[in-house]
Amino acid sequence: MKYLKYLTLCFFLFSGFNLQAQDGPKANPADVESVDAIIAALYDVISGPAGEKRDWDRMRSLFVDNATLTAVGLDREGNTRKTPMTIDSYIKNAGKSLEKNGFFEEEVGRTSNTYGHISQLFSTYISKRTADGEVFQRGINSIQVMYDGSRYWIVNILWFSENDKFPIPKKYLKMKKY
Repeated sequence: MKYLKYLTLCFFLFSGFNLQAQDGPKANPADVESVDAIIAALYDVISGPAGEKRDWDRMRSLFVDNATLTAVGLDREGNTRKTPMTIDSYIKNAGKSLEKNGFFEEEVGRTSNTYGHISQLFSTYISKRTADGEVFQRGINSIQVMYDGSRYWIVNILWFSENDKFPIPKKYLKMKKY
């Protein structure tokens, strides 16, 4: 067992593995002071009316280097598909649509598991085209967050939108106070 722990430690020390965004934009300290703050900043940065530019540097500042965002869904035949993206490819692929059409995403439920400096969140969302508009989509973001001793970082997001085959269970629609 000691040997396995030693190998794991060596892998992280010598592989160049880096979970900190050293060279990216600096985060607003209020955005990264807690799990609640970083999740609020995440939803806020992608939300806005049609024609409004998003602050993509703010978004980049929330994530570790090499973070992934992965959309999971079903194709027309019912097969599972996945679309993994980097932060920059998400901005390139989704950013224009968010800004052109308007997009507001809001957290309506959350469950959380935390151990040490890592947290795994199921963050249930609703999506609208305007702040007070009709909901056109619901789903769950599975978000991994880490604390590095001074701030919180988003490591990965994996999401799945609700559909007829997979309605969101009620337990994921309730907000808990953290």
